[in-house]
Amino acid sequence: MKNEVLRDVQRVVLTLDVNGEARELLVPVHKTLLEVLREDMQLTGTKHGCELGECGTCTVLVDGRPMLSCLALPVQLRGRAITTVEGLAGGSNLHPLQAAFAELGAAQCGYCTPGMLLAAKSLLDDNARPSREEIKEALAGNLCRCTGYAKILEAVELAAGRMT
Repeated sequence: MKNEVLRDVQRVVLTLDVNGEARELLVPVHKTLLEVLREDMQLTGTKHGCELGECGTCTVLVDGRPMLSCLALPVQLRGRAITTVEGLAGGSNLHPLQAAFAELGAAQCGYCTPGMLLAAKSLLDDNARPSREEIKEALAGNLCRCTGYAKILEAVELAAGRMT
């Protein structure tokens, strides 16, 4: 019975642009972007969180804008640029946000960090000198249970200063 059900799953071949690389995949149409990134592409930096779109843990960038990968279907993202936390660093050089998070201890358990970094990157790409309130607003969809947010906000401010 189980094999019969698996054979009936509709699959599609699609090409996704992930971290600047075109990747052709055969995926079930019901699989979320989160599942495809982690399971099919082995990009495990994007984390499973609530899977309801409430925690921000699975945030990636699509065309430079934050998107919750647990709510997105890859078939809807053909031709769009997807950036995961693995795509932030330039080779062995950390992105200024990653360096600031590490330097200031903005990541404790680290589970929320990929989503925080990508939401912050989107903000800084649009606004090189955001206010503290603008940073809070940009990160509002990303929950952290460890840090109390102060170090995260300071790290985004430090990175913004270094990037300008």
